[in-house]
Amino acid sequence: MDTEAVRSFVRAAEFGQLQHAADELGVTQQAVSKRIAALERALDVRLFTRTPRGVELTLDGQAFLPHARGIVAGVDRAVAAIRPGSRALRIDVLGLRSAQAVVLHDYWRSHPEIDLDVVTLRVTDPREAVAAVQAGDVDASFRSVTDPATLPRDVRMVHAFDSPLELLVGPRHPLAAARTLTPARLRGHRIWVPGIAPGSEWADFYDQLTTTFDLRIDAAGPNFGNEVLIDILAASADVATLVGARDRYLWPPGHDLRRIPIAGPTLAYPLSLILRRANPHPALRAVIDHCAGLAPSPAATWRPSWALSPGRGDRPVDAPP
Repeated sequence: MDTEAVRSFVRAAEFGQLQHAADELGVTQQAVSKRIAALERALDVRLFTRTPRGVELTLDGQAFLPHARGIVAGVDRAVAAIRPGSRALRIDVLGLRSAQAVVLHDYWRSHPEIDLDVVTLRVTDPREAVAAVQAGDVDASFRSVTDPATLPRDVRMVHAFDSPLELLVGPRHPLAAARTLTPARLRGHRIWVPGIAPGSEWADFYDQLTTTFDLRIDAAGPNFGNEVLIDILAASADVATLVGARDRYLWPPGHDLRRIPIAGPTLAYPLSLILRRANPHPALRAVIDHCAGLAPSPAATWRPSWALSPGRGDRPVDAPP
């Protein structure tokens, strides 16, 4: 099937005018008409009915249109996969207030000439993020595969940076006056982290964190968003949550929430970048270098078993007895 004929059909369907489709494609109206006629012969159906105002889809044309759009999108992704420098650098983050988005924003402010597209795939299974990277939907994804041996051969995962955890509490919480906290001091306190998706990398992270430090992580209930969580923390005397040190949270001044660093050891969520081995976007190397230049984690830092080495000599630390 001639993909350019399919593209001409899609544009003609969108505009309802062969001339408008031709103008966008940079060809003559006659060329568009010939392409569509050849496509109709190949499919053995009529796709359009000519009207005084232009063209209208037949029933067969209406049925074919969504599939034709998929074909055009697939061709565009295929071309972008081998010519990544011809478009914006597209990176997936978990959320626009997450540490990953904050770090990318800091990088872009230093390099405003970079054409950067920050997206959120809204997937919880890291395999879906890997598939998006393979398909060329994104150039890289801030995700971690907890078993790197399962990664496809054409995809690799590199350490980006560590995100140290902080305890977020309201003013009535027993730990609210602390300047820093050790993991041992968190024992027995309810740490509410709603919306932990089974099978996600963060589900495995919290499982290991709970087991290693004997913490009480409560994942009960749906995740209604940060605003609801913050309201509950502000009014509660016994509920706390864990946030990343670089995560961006905003709350009304009257809430008087406190972010308390955790040390002895530091608890770090390791953030990695998943990217293709061949033909990565040329702007991606600078982003990786920017992440590598961030302040290193303390020597005494705990990470989950699947964390990649940051390459700065700091290593995971076992939990204290």
